[in-house]
Amino acid sequence: MSSHNFCNRTRREFIWETGAGFTGLALSGLLQQDGFLSSATYAADGTSKWVNPMAAKQPPLPAKAKSVIFLFMYGGPSAMDTFDYKPELYKLDGKTIPIKTFGRGGHRNEGRVVGPKWQFQQYGQCGKQVSELFPNVGQCVDDIAFLHSLYAESPIHGSAMLMMNSGRVLSGHPCLGSWVTYGLGSVNENMPGFVVMLDQSGGPISGAKNWSSGYMPAAFQGTVIRASDVPIHNLTPPEGMSKATQRDLLDRLHSKNQEHLASRTGNSELSARIASYELAFKMQEHAPEAVDFAKEDRKTLEMYGIDNPKTEDFGRKMLLTRRLIERGVRFVQVYSGGNHNDHNWDAHGDLVTNHAKHAGATDKPIAALIKDLKQRGMLNDTIIVWGGEFGRQPTAEYAQGTGRDHNAYGFTMWMAGGGIKGGVSVGQTDELGAAAVENRFHVKNLHATVLKQMGLDPNGLSYFYGGLDQKLVGVEGADPIEQVMS
Repeated sequence: MSSHNFCNRTRREFIWETGAGFTGLALSGLLQQDGFLSSATYAADGTSKWVNPMAAKQPPLPAKAKSVIFLFMYGGPSAMDTFDYKPELYKLDGKTIPIKTFGRGGHRNEGRVVGPKWQFQQYGQCGKQVSELFPNVGQCVDDIAFLHSLYAESPIHGSAMLMMNSGRVLSGHPCLGSWVTYGLGSVNENMPGFVVMLDQSGGPISGAKNWSSGYMPAAFQGTVIRASDVPIHNLTPPEGMSKATQRDLLDRLHSKNQEHLASRTGNSELSARIASYELAFKMQEHAPEAVDFAKEDRKTLEMYGIDNPKTEDFGRKMLLTRRLIERGVRFVQVYSGGNHNDHNWDAHGDLVTNHAKHAGATDKPIAALIKDLKQRGMLNDTIIVWGGEFGRQPTAEYAQGTGRDHNAYGFTMWMAGGGIKGGVSVGQTDELGAAAVENRFHVKNLHATVLKQMGLDPNGLSYFYGGLDQKLVGVEGADPIEQVMS
């Protein structure tokens, strides 16, 4: 017999058939749920009952929201050019003034003021001043709570991204989406509990660390999905694989599973793998359905801007976000901006070109998401968070040009839905927007607010690791922003 053949199969056929068998782990999970593999419900100690880590849990506290949408404007949008109206800056445009700043360019005691490049106007019953960059979001201000006094430790993208996502400037810690799914599980057994959608130009700095589950089990990490015909790569079974072959391999896996269960070895690990592969198996059917917009009417597609090349990409992401939330996905994070330079909101050079591009691509789709959720009665129990890892300074970074340096010491974000008060503005930066001066809120206060609205105690939700009860808000804790909570 040729060394290239085994059991009357070529080496390529043997590897293909064996590898394809991992889809059979899903069957074992289903049999376990039906009680066929009753002993598989025990953990590795042989006595404790094993529980799927992603099983839906009741929130320990009264909850105002069931799901979270985090619209991440990667790169750092300029507050004074978007939602934080600073009339004094118009008058100082081009003048060099004494002002303390700290960004990518280091510490400075003076700088050349860059006046806002867009006009503001009042919107809604609350009369909120919004830049002409966001005319569509402006129509939704009565449903939005603006936070104008956020601050964080780092004005550098990498560490600031980690801080905004995980509450720490160092990697290795679970992100907000992981904490939410850890605390509440997932309602939909056919889709991930935590989904991430990246910009068409690529992912942000530090990549998957931004949606990592850190020291928690991998079940709680984010799953990257695309708003295209192929939502998840490498998920489709090999073309031409017969049902008979799948059944044969499933039977072999079942036999091997029974051996493990009989010996009580590797039970916990095997059960965890079953849960993961079961989800992958189910996603083969349900993920493509989620991104199929065939049943969405023309009016909806136009509302999201899918008929316009400028807004089509982000519009598809926003529509898919609504569809995922409808299907019980717990946490969806969508990135506007990726890669480097003007592919994201990091406007160091030409502020007008940069922000006009990114606001133009996102304004209409974001407003459509808010309106669509509201008309479907879903905004009441869905929290939307908008913002970047930090903001931008009122002064220029370079001797020439309109670009602004990073600013982590006073920036704007906003929230809507899920028990968040609409038509309110909380906190304030100084008259130039350089630093938060009134009702200062750390990023951890934002995290605490999200957890509290989801029915989780931000200072009680913990995971034991490294000898400590680790928390998203840190061992020192953080209070929710009560001013925006109804």
